Amino acid sequence: MEDAVSQRAANEREAQWSAWMRAADDGDDAAYRRFLEALAPAIRSVVRQGMARAGAGSGDIEDVVQETLLAIHLKRDSWDRASPIGPWINAIARYKTVDALRRQGRRAEAPLDDVVEAMAAPAAEDGLARRDAERALATLEGRTHQVVRAISLEGAGIGETARRLGITEGAVRVALHRGLKALARRFGGEDR
Repeated sequence: MEDAVSQRAANEREAQWSAWMRAADDGDDAAYRRFLEALAPAIRSVVRQGMARAGAGSGDIEDVVQETLLAIHLKRDSWDRASPIGPWINAIARYKTVDALRRQGRRAEAPLDDVVEAMAAPAAEDGLARRDAERALATLEGRTHQVVRAISLEGAGIGETARRLGITEGAVRVALHRGLKALARRFGGEDR
């Protein structure tokens, strides 16, 4: 009985996410903001589980959540409106978790289907996503721009970025968090 209730709640949640994403695709900024806000706890759970399975600490969870939200934003055109949105979101979250573990030097295993699903967009769409990311990054300034570029686009780790820019790892985390938050505000439809 409890499993049926949980499954029904998950189905309702996924239906709501799909409705918000479709509305966002049709230009509803408020729906997109609600979509992103509703996703954060679910993504956090997926990332936390992936990090725990790999024996990694929980220190980078929020960074991975923000990177996942950015990836969802950039690859939103790759979601097939006729398909369930939950598996698409989970695949991106797992893929970003694997990326983070790799940057930490940890070995992470991901089912091949998850990786294929997360990378399902054709190369042309990847080029468009990259161009979208470049435009978004152009709205950031200074260190924040450099940090978000290094970590989100170039795949550098926190430590590597800190060494490259001559700043502390804490400063990198702060700049990344602020940059991703600024991008979410700007492109999530919120006022500044």
